Amino acid sequence: MTPRETRRARSRRQPDSGVRQLPRQQFVNHIKPVEFVSEDELEAIHTASLRVLSEHGVEFVLPEAREILKAGGADVRPGESMVRFDPQVIEEHIKLAPSSFRLFGRSPAYDLDIGGNHICFGTVSSTPNVTTLEGRRSGTMDDFCRFLKLSQRVNVAHNIAGHVVEPVDVPVPLRHLRTAHATLTMTEMSFRVFSLSRQRVLDVLEMSRLARGQTVEQMREAPGVFTSINPNSPRQYDEAMLWGMIECARVGQPVFVMPFALAGAMAPASLAGAMTLQNAEALAGIAFTQMVAPGTPVIYGGFISNMDMKSGSPAFGTPEAVKTTLIGGQLARRYGLPYRASGANASNVVDAQAIYESQMSLWASILGGANYVYHALGWLEGGLASSFEKFIIDAEMIQALTQVMQPVLINAEELAVEAIGSVPPAGHFLESPHTLDRYQDAFYTPFLSDWRNYEAWEAAGAATTNERAARIAEELIDGYEQPAMKPEDRAALDEFVARRVEQGGAPVQ
Repeated sequence: MTPRETRRARSRRQPDSGVRQLPRQQFVNHIKPVEFVSEDELEAIHTASLRVLSEHGVEFVLPEAREILKAGGADVRPGESMVRFDPQVIEEHIKLAPSSFRLFGRSPAYDLDIGGNHICFGTVSSTPNVTTLEGRRSGTMDDFCRFLKLSQRVNVAHNIAGHVVEPVDVPVPLRHLRTAHATLTMTEMSFRVFSLSRQRVLDVLEMSRLARGQTVEQMREAPGVFTSINPNSPRQYDEAMLWGMIECARVGQPVFVMPFALAGAMAPASLAGAMTLQNAEALAGIAFTQMVAPGTPVIYGGFISNMDMKSGSPAFGTPEAVKTTLIGGQLARRYGLPYRASGANASNVVDAQAIYESQMSLWASILGGANYVYHALGWLEGGLASSFEKFIIDAEMIQALTQVMQPVLINAEELAVEAIGSVPPAGHFLESPHTLDRYQDAFYTPFLSDWRNYEAWEAAGAATTNERAARIAEELIDGYEQPAMKPEDRAALDEFVARRVEQGGAPVQ
């Protein structure tokens, strides 16, 4: 396309909505990742992590996991759940993981390339509450479905990162069946399998296979779900997480290994120490997945923040979190692995704090070279609430940031030497042919911001950003249309869910 056509494609409106969105697409980050620490300092973290693994180890609670680790060369001692690793064992197994992979949607428009300088943004996940303009309440299945509709309609929402809000009105033994069925039928995106028990993982893996009409081998070649693993910091992988890693790896579904720790609580009260712990836990988990099934797609994840040392509350979007995100990206690149970061804030409502902390998190993810940004849309209250309004505000921020990531086009037409010469000194370019040719699409146009002057804004009702975001969310949800699914695949999925519900689902462990 010509530069003008490219600009117009970037800014065209959705055919069925007045909301001005960028087209659904996978973004490429053209900003060179920040090298926040020196090579020597990075190697010091790596070396310290290997010392932690060889001298102190990581606890793997599941006996079946320790058998796999022993067969893979780890130091597994009789009667002990603590597993130690020789540095060479770690190095050899990390090299088996691919540097990039593709995560498949139910339609090609939702496929995601994970790795290189590709970047994608996932929804908020796992919050028990919903916050709206009316206040805060427990999440329901109706809320969950409304968030799925919004995710399907918002073009920069690339992936369902889990339960966009927990539907607490659905019994736990059946929740994974209801939510996975809704996600598979109401969206076309890849999504997260929660590693909460082996049976839950097996159920959702089978549901994904049936909804896509795949054989097990086809599922392995075209993964459509993933699991995201948070070790119990410090230094423990529990049974549920390990079964999730094992069962997903066995059928080729990606495993995101994502240590989450708060410096001063679950990690040392120093950033270097926290990074050493995070790296040790990540390397142990990634090596384990390769022992289960060599070549399993993995993501190196990092989510180190700090606690408020006065109240004990978690803090997000902090300078410390920015630094650890940047260093985490350097470590991921050192190991040749895709990188996962997070968008986060600790604000209790959608206010200025929520936005500036989220911007800190998003910028850190972009500058750190993240390939997947978790909790990028809708996160609030340190992960205890999801917000429809915040989802829209985050989408606006992400749209704008993706345009920052694109290179500036520099050629004869864009340099505009003749246009500059055609305007007299102290004149203006408003009537210049160069301006008139491109004024409609020369610059990014937001869908949420209100750029009118005060008088025009006041005359139009003086709507705040939150009010405009709520209105846009409702407009997008109201315009939702359920995507198609092959009748035979839908029938197989429905039959499986009905049977598992009749059997009582998965027991709480």
